[in-house]
Amino acid sequence: MKNLERYVFGSFLSSFFLAFLVLSFVLTIGLMVQIVSYMLQGVPSDLVGRFALVSFPETMQWTVPLALLVSSILVFSRLSADSEIAAMRSCGVNLLTVMRWPLAFALLCTFVCLFVNNEIVPRGHEVRRSLKNRLAVGTGLELLEPGRTINDFPDVQLYFEARDKEAGSLKNLTIVDRRDPKCTRTLTAKEAFVRQDGRDIVLDVKELTVDPVDLEHPQPMHAETFRWRVDDVLKEGTYKRREKDYRFAEMLAAIDVRKKEVREARDVSKAGADGGAKDAKSRLKSARRSLSDIRTEFMKRWVFAFASICFVLVGVPLGIRAQRKESSVGMGIALVTALFYYLVVILMTSLSKNYHVHPEVLIWLPVVVCIAVSSFLIPKNL
Repeated sequence: MKNLERYVFGSFLSSFFLAFLVLSFVLTIGLMVQIVSYMLQGVPSDLVGRFALVSFPETMQWTVPLALLVSSILVFSRLSADSEIAAMRSCGVNLLTVMRWPLAFALLCTFVCLFVNNEIVPRGHEVRRSLKNRLAVGTGLELLEPGRTINDFPDVQLYFEARDKEAGSLKNLTIVDRRDPKCTRTLTAKEAFVRQDGRDIVLDVKELTVDPVDLEHPQPMHAETFRWRVDDVLKEGTYKRREKDYRFAEMLAAIDVRKKEVREARDVSKAGADGGAKDAKSRLKSARRSLSDIRTEFMKRWVFAFASICFVLVGVPLGIRAQRKESSVGMGIALVTALFYYLVVILMTSLSKNYHVHPEVLIWLPVVVCIAVSSFLIPKNL
């Protein structure tokens, strides 16, 4: 019996790791393209490394459950097609015994995914978004490309023909300044050294021509050297944390705060005067939407984690009933199962602010359906 369990579980593990590697590669193609793009643009390697390091774990909330589903369906459909399941039954082997180790491994993956979804993914999301801000702002001047008009700054256009990275200068620079709606100025310079000062751009230019100077001086001006500052054109480099960035303890604390806000808004709405009834109802509605939103985000992490055990519970009996050797049948079953599961989660997430339908409760529907289907199918295959 132990040899039989070892044989089935070994096949299950090998299929799982192969499916995990393939799915991880597929889901990270877009991420790798983005990383290569940053490297080609000259983004510092430490920022690119941190960006990659915190982005890869986020795919585990998808790849681990899907790999478990694919492996359970493919392995048990192969056992069924090769009549090994029938041989086990004829020898009096209870299929629950054979399923024990795959289910135990799926339960372990569920706990791992719970930790990943509640601790690693939120932390990675926060770091990744913060790094994107730094890539867009902190290194924004380093990413300016020669030979094209740059419209990334409000009311200011930049163009330069070449860049000397060693000297840190821009060659043959042209700037169109439209910050004054009454006067559009054009600045040209043979060379400019550009740097960032807070939210300002500072250029130390050589052989500058400004045409016109301003409304009072419509004639052009020439200068051998000049320091020109473009005030307040860079976005703020700080990142404001969102619900997706909250880890487990922070999420529980935030939910308690939202509950308190709902209670306070409800009390104000009940005791409010007629003149402020409309504002009180609006405040209560906003508090309820906020509470529903954060609860749905919290429950989504749990539902994503429970996909591991649910997919194995459903995948094993569905694989046994496939009765064919073709892997395309098993892949089709896996695709339909995963599609239903994640579509419901995505739908409830999109309705997270609609507290009337209780999306934080309905998001558990795919888990309930998977348990119901498995409780019907597993006894039929014993």
